[in-house]
Amino acid sequence: MPNDLPQLTDAERAVYEWQLSIPDFGEEGQRKLKAASVLVSRVGGVGGAVAYYLAAAGVGRLVLAHAGDLRPPDLNRQILMTHDWVGKPRIESAARRLRELNPRLDVVTINENIGESNASALVAQADLVVDCAPLFSERLLMNRESVRQRKPMVECAMYAMEAQLTTFVPGRSPCLACLYPVEPPAWKRQFPVFGAVAGVIGSLAAVEAIKTLSGLAEPLIGKLLTCNLAEMAFRTLTISRNPDCAVCGDRHR
Repeated sequence: MPNDLPQLTDAERAVYEWQLSIPDFGEEGQRKLKAASVLVSRVGGVGGAVAYYLAAAGVGRLVLAHAGDLRPPDLNRQILMTHDWVGKPRIESAARRLRELNPRLDVVTINENIGESNASALVAQADLVVDCAPLFSERLLMNRESVRQRKPMVECAMYAMEAQLTTFVPGRSPCLACLYPVEPPAWKRQFPVFGAVAGVIGSLAAVEAIKTLSGLAEPLIGKLLTCNLAEMAFRTLTISRNPDCAVCGDRHR
């Protein structure tokens, strides 16, 4: 077991007792999670579920980026928010709820969305990025920086009753720009959302992050999971790198 990983306390062993018994995870996997820092953008319906389950699993540090105040329409899906917080910064409610769940968690809050001015610095704070942003402009910025800094990125998205998930690892997989070389036209910030659908894909994304950080099993590298929850149909598709990709093309040579 690597000696540079943080040790578990007796309290942590008690909290994580059931997952420590998962085959091929054990104490070493738990120590890897404790040592890890994860950037989640944003912490709405999908990102809130991701952050909640990463905090529950024992990830040591969460960097959360999300601007703006809580609005009533957010409450159908954003599980880190509460009715008494309407009109107040979302990011503060997220941090409060996560610390209630895991008081050992180091939470870094940024009351900003991902943009040109902060993408590089935010990705630099993390070992892994989970992309839950609703806008492709933010997603493509995180993808660019994840590739440049050679950080894995779990990519998750949903629309109405459908969702998809993959994990990008620079040098081993395609990147988001391979799939979307340019931002899709006419993409709207507001779209149909069931909170339960956001929670499903957020939970699956948290599993991908746990696998990638701990070395447990094989993440969805070079594969895209698609979910049609109206029909409860799940498919795993192979996705390929674009050798001429403007973002990751030279990273594979």
